[in-house]
Amino acid sequence: MAYDRGYDLVEVSPDAAPPVCKIMSYSKFKYEQHKKEQKENKQHHQAKIKELRLRPITEEHDIQVRLKKAKEFLGKGNKVIFSLFFKGRENTHRDIGFRLMERIKKELMEYSKIEKPISPEGPRLTLVLGPK
Repeated sequence: MAYDRGYDLVEVSPDAAPPVCKIMSYSKFKYEQHKKEQKENKQHHQAKIKELRLRPITEEHDIQVRLKKAKEFLGKGNKVIFSLFFKGRENTHRDIGFRLMERIKKELMEYSKIEKPISPEGPRLTLVLGPK
C-alpha cells in the first residue's frame, strides 16, 4: 500500500506484538522534525555577561566609547559589568570612582536596569546592568 501511494512504511514500535507500522513520507517527517528543533533552539537567547573596564583616570572620549559599547551590548540582550580599578594612591580618592560610576549609571538608565548596585570589592568598584 505504501509503495502504491509513493510513501514509506515506517516501523513505529518494533517490540509490540504484532509490530506497529505507519505509512508516511519519512523524509518529510525528518525535515519537519529538524525545522522544529531549529525553531526551539532559536528561541533560547542566553544572556552573556560583557565586562567593560575603567580606571579613575580614564579620559572622556574613552568613557564615551565604553558607554556606546554598553548600549550596543544591552541592545543585544546581554548583561554589562563595569569594573573600575584603583592602583596605588588612587585608592585614597575612591570618591572619584564613585562619581564616575554614578554618571555611567545615570547615562544608561533608559537602556538598562540595575542588577547589582555600585559595590566596592577590594581594589575595584563594580556595577552590573541588565537589559531593560
